[in-house]
Amino acid sequence: MMRAATYASVAVAATLIAAKIAAWILTDSVSLLSTLIDSLLDLAASLINLLAVRHALTPPDREHRFGHGKAEPLAALGQSAFIAGSAIFLVIEAMHRLYNPRVLEHSGVGIGVMVFAIVVTFALTRYQAHVVRATGSLAIKADSVHYLSDLLVNNAMIVAFVLVTQFGWLHADPLIGLAIAAYILKSAWIIAKHAYDMLMDRELPDEDRERIKRIVLDHREVIALHDLRTRASGPLIFIQVHIEMDGNMNLYQAHEIAESVEAELREAFPGAEVIIHQDPHGIEEDRASYA
Repeated sequence: MMRAATYASVAVAATLIAAKIAAWILTDSVSLLSTLIDSLLDLAASLINLLAVRHALTPPDREHRFGHGKAEPLAALGQSAFIAGSAIFLVIEAMHRLYNPRVLEHSGVGIGVMVFAIVVTFALTRYQAHVVRATGSLAIKADSVHYLSDLLVNNAMIVAFVLVTQFGWLHADPLIGLAIAAYILKSAWIIAKHAYDMLMDRELPDEDRERIKRIVLDHREVIALHDLRTRASGPLIFIQVHIEMDGNMNLYQAHEIAESVEAELREAFPGAEVIIHQDPHGIEEDRASYA
């Protein structure tokens, strides 16, 4: 599913680039230029995503025994740099057009291309959302965030064409271009933050951690738990926890209980790697504490 989503993203970006180049040549619109630049960067980011997802899905090997999942946040971080760069270029072009406004030509062509882009992009984002729900992929999610921003950009473009051609507001084109640039920068920040969190092994969300605790403590032989640690690496989730049980049970019983808890966690978090340490309840030991 993840590979198919990256192929779809590349195909959509390439199709929109071809359509927008033709429309920009005819209209000379800075707003349309902004969406063309965004699509060019979409294509570059989608190609990076394609390679990153293929690498992230490579099974663990001798040198990478935790897998290759961090290829995804690295790709997402690269995406954020591409996106921010496009926004800066757009700001420069829009400021120039503010001081040198121009009448837009062939507005019908521009609006037609934007409607086509909206339909194609909407279909892609719905498919990406399905893939993200099924896999939790950060790279696909970052790509989806970018294309969702494209939907707003394309709608804003139609508004720009109407304001310029029907009402003569020549400054509407560069002003909307600036607004689009601000939104693109915000998208870049969101993607970079998520990528940074994964690269720095940020804990899973609180609701997931509480769910893990409930699953562990619902097992009647587990008295308590401590030192719960979680992280995500691309499509992979890692869960480590110490469970406390009756110190009088034998090693075989303790092993069976830990295996049962691990199976329940794997069922709740498919594909997760679970490491459980077994402790006798009530013993004193050094435990990790966090600010």
